[in-house]
Amino acid sequence: MSLGIYISIPFCRTKCSYCNFASDVFSRAVFDRYVDRVCLDISNAQQTAQEMGGRIEREVDSIYLGGGTPTVLEPDQLRRMFEALRAQFSVASEAEITVECAPGTLLPAVVDTLLRCGVNRVSLGVQSFIDQEAAAVGRLHKHATVLDDISRLRAAGITNINIDLIAGLPHQAAESWRESLSKTIATGAPHVSVYMLEVDEDSRLGRELIAGGARYHAPFVPDEDATADFYLAAYETLEDAGIVKYEISNFARNGFESRHNLKYWTRRPYLGFGVDAHSMLLSSSPTVEAVRFATADSLERYVPGAPLQKTEISCTAALEESFFLGLRLNSGVNLKKLEAAFGTQLLVNFRGIIADQCECGLLEQQGEIIRLTSRGCLLSNEVFEAFLAPPHIQGNRISV
Repeated sequence: MSLGIYISIPFCRTKCSYCNFASDVFSRAVFDRYVDRVCLDISNAQQTAQEMGGRIEREVDSIYLGGGTPTVLEPDQLRRMFEALRAQFSVASEAEITVECAPGTLLPAVVDTLLRCGVNRVSLGVQSFIDQEAAAVGRLHKHATVLDDISRLRAAGITNINIDLIAGLPHQAAESWRESLSKTIATGAPHVSVYMLEVDEDSRLGRELIAGGARYHAPFVPDEDATADFYLAAYETLEDAGIVKYEISNFARNGFESRHNLKYWTRRPYLGFGVDAHSMLLSSSPTVEAVRFATADSLERYVPGAPLQKTEISCTAALEESFFLGLRLNSGVNLKKLEAAFGTQLLVNFRGIIADQCECGLLEQQGEIIRLTSRGCLLSNEVFEAFLAPPHIQGNRISV
């Protein structure tokens, strides 16, 4: 089974106020040491997989550089990582190779390097086409910058482009959100990701909102109902334009679904390198279904080589994952396939949960297929939590 490869680049030009990822602004003096560490980990991938108890294949059919902002690296640093990958793995000729970019970082030398490295898909962190909204959360670009980046990418031959949007940014209103959606569609980008603003203690804006403070434009953040309305408006508007929802936060024209991200939701094997990077491999042990392992979540611990954190996934835990990952997809979960993979008895334990969620209007069932309703998409975390093993079932856990 072909692998997906993820490389985390935790460097940014500026730290956005809503960001809860393991990324920040660092001196460029750190970049080379970080790339050295990533390349070393790639060269040791086979040994690492064996130590973790996972089965690994050499063929790779998707690569994803995320962050952070990978395009803040120097062209030579980007090339080194791709060369390290190709030295250890057999990258399929038709592989999907994605790089996340902040608008305004796609300098000519960077675009040329992406092409030389085989990149054929770019994800642009736009978040909003309204300049005031983008500036309020620390984005450095204008909407004209995005249009220029897209034009130059297409001129270079990269047409598979994703645009990230966030519903619920400070100063956002129904009219400005419609304008962002309209401008997104007008770009002709075949893939759009729509995320609802997360309020938690892992971001500056989240902490300010929880504390009831006034910094980071917190008083101008729309309430939860408005944010939910924005999401539903995105679903309807993008669908009308032929950009169809295939996962809770992801919309695409036919044939442009993210092949790499689909690996996560369908539990296909992938390896992660870099800060706070996660991996999932099928287990080499007959008593364990899969192994998950993760790198250190800070640059200070990752670069010196902090040990990996490993979790063994039992059959019960794998079934839980199949529910709460598979339900993210519009196609839903096929109960007949789960029964074939995990057995009738394990599945019986979840029939009552399915019935309860259907009665609450969060799930719908057609034959052996279950999927989230529109309301279920808005309350998806509640649905996912319901599928974590009931008290009478024992198994390992992973975070939702």
